[in-house]
Amino acid sequence: MKIEAKDYAQGGIFQMVPERTDKTPTRVTHTLASGIFYCDNTKYRAHEGDFVPYEDTTREVTARDSTQVATRINSPTCANNITTRTGATVVVPHCGQVAIFDVTSGGRMGIITGEDSVEVAPPPTNRTHKCQAQNRVRGRSTVLGAPLPVPVASRFKPIAP
Repeated sequence: MKIEAKDYAQGGIFQMVPERTDKTPTRVTHTLASGIFYCDNTKYRAHEGDFVPYEDTTREVTARDSTQVATRINSPTCANNITTRTGATVVVPHCGQVAIFDVTSGGRMGIITGEDSVEVAPPPTNRTHKCQAQNRVRGRSTVLGAPLPVPVASRFKPIAP
């Protein structure tokens, strides 16, 4: 497992890259500290499906995780009913303080903070070998922000599976 420290002021804290000789995925469980929680970003939800400016084109606003070659494992016991901007309800099977991912060997997990975490950007490339941060946004994207404080209804529950 390779752990890389990042500069918090530049938008990150750390990333981890599992590298296995057998090339099987590594299951990673993130458990947040008490009082910290995963939530549905209502500012994204209000624009879901819209196309916003990005560089010399546009990007569609979608729900997303910030992983690279990793898949979040749904938690059916943590079913959160979220109302979309059309009034429809979607179920988000994600717990409030626990997230589980299967990370492909060479894939990446980490934490993104600040403006980087609330901008509409393309997903990371699907690479697992000799990866470089070639798809950095560097201020060329629409920043939707986050609701602060986060409404209680937007906080995922229960906290654990």
